[in-house]
Amino acid sequence: MKIPQIIHAELRRLVSTPMLLVALLALLCVPILYGGLYLWANQDPYGQLARIPAAIVVSDTGATVNGAARNYGDDVAQELLDSNTFDWERVSASEAGSGLASGRFDFVIEIPADFSSAIASISSSDPKKAEIQLRTDDANNYLASTIGSQAVERIQADIVAKVIDEAGLTLLADLQTIRVKISDAATGAQELVDGLGTARTGAEQLAAGTASLATGTAELRDGAAQLNSGAGELSAGAQRVAGGTAELDRLADELGAASAGAVAQLPTARNDIAQALTAAGVDPAEIHRILTALDPVGELLDTANSRVQGAVGRIDELNTGAQEVAAGAAQLAEGSARLAEGTATAAAGAAELNDGAARLGPGTAELLDGASQLQAGLADGVSQIPESDEDTRAAQASTLADPVSVSTSDLAQAQNYGAGLAPFFAALAGWIGIYSLFLIVKPISRRAVTALRAPVRVTLAGWLTPAMFGAVQMLGLFLVLAFALRFSFANPLPTLGLLVAATATYAAIVLALNVWFGEVGEFLGLVLMVVQLVSAGGTFPWQTLPGPLAVAHHVLPMSYVVDGMRQLMYGGSLSRVWLDLGVLAIWLIAGLVLSALGVARITRRRTLRDLQPSIFG
Repeated sequence: MKIPQIIHAELRRLVSTPMLLVALLALLCVPILYGGLYLWANQDPYGQLARIPAAIVVSDTGATVNGAARNYGDDVAQELLDSNTFDWERVSASEAGSGLASGRFDFVIEIPADFSSAIASISSSDPKKAEIQLRTDDANNYLASTIGSQAVERIQADIVAKVIDEAGLTLLADLQTIRVKISDAATGAQELVDGLGTARTGAEQLAAGTASLATGTAELRDGAAQLNSGAGELSAGAQRVAGGTAELDRLADELGAASAGAVAQLPTARNDIAQALTAAGVDPAEIHRILTALDPVGELLDTANSRVQGAVGRIDELNTGAQEVAAGAAQLAEGSARLAEGTATAAAGAAELNDGAARLGPGTAELLDGASQLQAGLADGVSQIPESDEDTRAAQASTLADPVSVSTSDLAQAQNYGAGLAPFFAALAGWIGIYSLFLIVKPISRRAVTALRAPVRVTLAGWLTPAMFGAVQMLGLFLVLAFALRFSFANPLPTLGLLVAATATYAAIVLALNVWFGEVGEFLGLVLMVVQLVSAGGTFPWQTLPGPLAVAHHVLPMSYVVDGMRQLMYGGSLSRVWLDLGVLAIWLIAGLVLSALGVARITRRRTLRDLQPSIFG
């Protein structure tokens, strides 16, 4: 009996009764129904979130933001109602509570009364966080909490972006105002620098002038001191001269009076002489001659008197002048003394002024350096604050509110959520299909074992029968995925080939379990399916698995079927597919070798378990 004959005999047995035929057809449809229905139900759940009922309650009383009345709660509610994220309905707090309890809403978002005021407090001295309340009821849907949390996070991000956008716009406008003010200050600082430059030059000139002034006033002080000394000596000399001229004037006055008296006595003396001569009996002619002889003496005396009177007048004038000179010299001495005192004070002040002017120069230079640094700093500050117009500031505020734009570039991309699950459920459906087939398909033909005593041929025949049925199952499943669910395949025929290889590998493994352990092997096949179900990494990344399950992930075949399906279906790395096929080949060969060894054992000796009839006949 050859392998095709063994397979043919098994096929005839499977269709020998209507019940077996129905069972075979039903089992052939198990992976198609399992994989197709599950993936159909989860084909695109994220695209159907708009059907999830959710309530929003707005208790916000509003606030004043930047001088304008704002109600962020109303804004958020309107944005949610206009969005297509969930089936939003704005209701009262009591209606939301009753709706959540009755299952009308999956979750409720409530915006409290102080929501806007809390946001407005950002710019105050007592800022506080705004709160959004999420209410869920896991009795309605366990995932509602997760979905609601994601919705709240999205609302939080939108509100943060809105607040940052508005605050950033105000900040940028204020920054532009600051830039203008700093620019004006820089211009003023430059003018100050220019003025201080002129002041520095003037200070240097002033220092030179005050130095000359100090020197001149010092010389003037010394001259005034000498003048004061000379004026004192002059005053003393003038006083002595005035005293001498006063004495001379007195004597001259006495001489003038005597001379005038002598002249005045001449007529009386002439008469007295004439009377005396007459009395003496002198001849009148002689008296006349004598008197005539004496007349020149009187004329001389009169001339002398005139000169004396003239000299007395000049001496009087001299005395008057001397007195005036003495008085003037005294005033000059007094004035020169004051002048000497004033010039000494002026010299001291000029010296102090010169010292101050000397310090003014370096001080002005330091001030100029400081003003230059101030101007440079202000100019640098202006250059570091970019100039912007209103449109630019609006764009900057928008970027500040949402600074990161995510650009995705996928080496391989699943079509949707269902397509993302397809590799896992297709691989699992293949195992379920093979496991189900072994409920009616005999692992080995006992008659062939007895008649042929050829373990390899019996093993191959026992493996090929479920492997061919498994290939039919995988073809049906592939057609459902490709045409009914319209999943796209980057490599359709290689994907189908991988599914066929997977079901062939599964058939070899389950065959080995049945050959060695019988009906217990069927249970072990179920256990192995459960282990692979949780370790294949079909939903969450395998790195999240506990340690033992992570080891199972790297050993068991279903993990490699899932990985190969992903690479072929999404257009990933084909080199990884060859590795996956290599692991499947190892499991396939190992299953067939173990099955052949088990069949060889049966050909040599039988156990009671081997002699027990199958429940399927």
